[in-house]
Amino acid sequence: MKATENKPRFDIDALRAIAGDTVFARGEAYHRDGQVAILSVEPGRVLARVAGTEDYRTELTGRGAKIGGACSCPAFNDHGFCKHMVATALAANAASADGEADGAGGLARLRDYLKGKGVDALAEMVLELAERDTALFRRIEMAAAAEGADDGVLEARLRRAVDEATRARGFIDYARAPGWAAGVDGALDILAELASGGARAGLALKFAERAISRIERAVENIDDSDGHCGALLYRAREIHLAAARAARPDPTALARDLFARETQGEYDGAVALYADVLGEEGLAEYRRLAAEAWEKLPPRTGARRQPDDVSFDHFRLAPIMDFFAERDGDVEARIAVRARDLSSPWSYLQLAEFCLAQGRGDEALTRAEEGLWMFEDGRPDERLLFFAADLLLKAGRKSDAEAHLWRAFGKAPSLEIYARLRKLGGKSARERAIELLRNRLAETQPSPWNAPADILIRILMHEKLFDAAWTAVREHGASAGLKESLAKASETAHPSEALEVYIERVEELVAAGGNGNYEEACGLIARMAGLQDAERQAAYVADLKERFRRKRNFMKLLG
Repeated sequence: MKATENKPRFDIDALRAIAGDTVFARGEAYHRDGQVAILSVEPGRVLARVAGTEDYRTELTGRGAKIGGACSCPAFNDHGFCKHMVATALAANAASADGEADGAGGLARLRDYLKGKGVDALAEMVLELAERDTALFRRIEMAAAAEGADDGVLEARLRRAVDEATRARGFIDYARAPGWAAGVDGALDILAELASGGARAGLALKFAERAISRIERAVENIDDSDGHCGALLYRAREIHLAAARAARPDPTALARDLFARETQGEYDGAVALYADVLGEEGLAEYRRLAAEAWEKLPPRTGARRQPDDVSFDHFRLAPIMDFFAERDGDVEARIAVRARDLSSPWSYLQLAEFCLAQGRGDEALTRAEEGLWMFEDGRPDERLLFFAADLLLKAGRKSDAEAHLWRAFGKAPSLEIYARLRKLGGKSARERAIELLRNRLAETQPSPWNAPADILIRILMHEKLFDAAWTAVREHGASAGLKESLAKASETAHPSEALEVYIERVEELVAAGGNGNYEEACGLIARMAGLQDAERQAAYVADLKERFRRKRNFMKLLG
């Protein structure tokens, strides 16, 4: 036998590193207590049922140190790799050690058992399950109806199936949301079968539309933290598209329906998605509807704000208009679409970036500078600022680029703007920026919610002017996080200042409690050992142990 055949399927060290010691230990206990039932072992995955608060479906993928997968337990959704996954990996390793071949497990045994049963016995078993599982019952019922019922009967049953599955009776909380989603998914399974082709694709089209509308209404009454409704809507829309391709409905009617859905916010990108189904006739109607609505909308500018409904209409119609302009190869029309909304620095940036992408650098720069001037009274948008500055530099207009940067720095100084100025202006830019900030500090008072010296200190740290940075801290104060960053960056040259900051931070962390805070505090205490002699460090630790002796987890970490 080759040595590799005895090698565990999953690497234990990698498993422990992914899960963490605590989760790994809990998973070991689950495996040791026999709470894992391996259902299937395949070359690429292991499927198991793990008994916990309830039974969980656990799937592991990969081999060796590459371990992935998922679990149906809440802990996996909240934190990722869970104890059930650890237990499954250990059980799979044990199965491999016992010589159990790939493909073995509960599912394989069940498959072999069922193959030996007759059709009548299998039918009885499925019906017994369907009596207890509403989604399964609906699926079998609809499959049977699709085989033998006429269109009228099938339509009535489809309506009932879709309506019952998508109905939210009262508020559906987080715990019940997966069950509700499974029921809707079962109804969509039926529609998917009908949409695949044949004479009844039209019914699938009709009830996919109905399912989409009802799922969207149901969202208001569901705790959809895990995104079930989004996944269901995506699937229902895929079914609708497949049914439309199979049924080939009237293109003009389809265009009107899709346009209403897209502009009401229910179906983003419908015109592009359904272009092949709409054909030239449907696209022409779509274009007519969009152009008619577009002409009714006023341009949006920073000086003229429109109501929310007008903004929403712009947001929905602009992509449709751009689709047709792009289809025509009309760059001017695409620019005009974007120029109808210049209500924010971001919209100017989008327009300027588009112009640049189309090879219109001069127009891109004009639009970018226009945006800076239009919104000069507000807080600078650094994305637009840097875009304009880069184009100005490329055009050989360095002084104009610096002027824009200095104007923005004077209004809302940031380390990012400073770095640009420093690169362009050298040491003289550094001195000018520091002087500007110091003059401003002379007129500003700090408060518990505002640390006006922070940007000056960050710049001094960036320049490694640590003496000046600590002077600014003493004179003007600084936020706690920045002081700690400064302490770590300069602790060799300024050990006493760093010690003071670390001591203050340790007190805050230990007082707040929690293992994460205790670990962070112990990390700072370890740093302090290199900043003071052993006697002072020992006295400090002894004082901590005396004052916080009741915090047992902290005491364990402190040693």
